[in-house]
Amino acid sequence: MHSQHLYLHASAGVTYNINMIATLRGEISQIEENALILEVGGVGLRVFVPAPLRGRMKAGEVILLYTHLVVREDALTLYGFESQADRELFTILLGVDGVGPKVALSVLSTMTLDAVQRAVFADESELLSRVPGVGKKTAQKIALHLKDKLKPADSLAKVAAMSDKDSEVLAALTSLGYSVVEAQAAIQSIPKDAPDDTEERLRIALQYFQ
Repeated sequence: MHSQHLYLHASAGVTYNINMIATLRGEISQIEENALILEVGGVGLRVFVPAPLRGRMKAGEVILLYTHLVVREDALTLYGFESQADRELFTILLGVDGVGPKVALSVLSTMTLDAVQRAVFADESELLSRVPGVGKKTAQKIALHLKDKLKPADSLAKVAAMSDKDSEVLAALTSLGYSVVEAQAAIQSIPKDAPDDTEERLRIALQYFQ
C-alpha cells in the first residue's frame, strides 16, 4: 500500500513563524535538489535542509530533524536541521532585515556554525558575503545582528587570533572555488606548529583535498 504524500513548500507572501512542529523522525523516501521527503506516519513531508546534510543522506535512512515551520498566506514550509544549535541559528537569521528562509538556509548550506561565529566575532563580515544570495550590506546586517544573539564557541581572543593567521588562507581557498565550509575544514587540518607564512599554510591546507 502506497503512503499518501503531503508536500509542504514555499511560495511568495508574508512570512511568520509558529513553533508547531519541533522535531520529525522518519525514513527518507526521496532526496530532492534542496529537500528531503521524510515518511512520517504514512505521510511524505518535504523538508528543506542544508546542502551538506542533504549530501550525506541516502534513501531508506531514518533521521531525526529539528524543525522550523514557516507559515505564509498560501503555503507551509518545513525546514530541518541536524542540531538544535543549527535550528536556532536559522531562526535568528530570520530576524535580520532582508533575510528570508531561502537566504538563511543558504548561510547554513555554505558555512558551519563555527565559521559563522568566527565571521561575527572576528569582525570578518566579508566571509558572510561569500554566501550565495548575501551581498556586502546584508552580510554586515547579519554580523551586527548575530553579535548580540550568538555566543562564541571559545574566547574572542582565540577566534581573533585564528582569524589574523588564516584569513588570507581562507580567502585564497574560496577564490579557488572551495566553499567556506571546505576552506574552514582545510584550515583546521593545519598543524599547530606549522609556520605562519601564508603560502606555506596554503600549501598545507590544499593537501587536505588530496
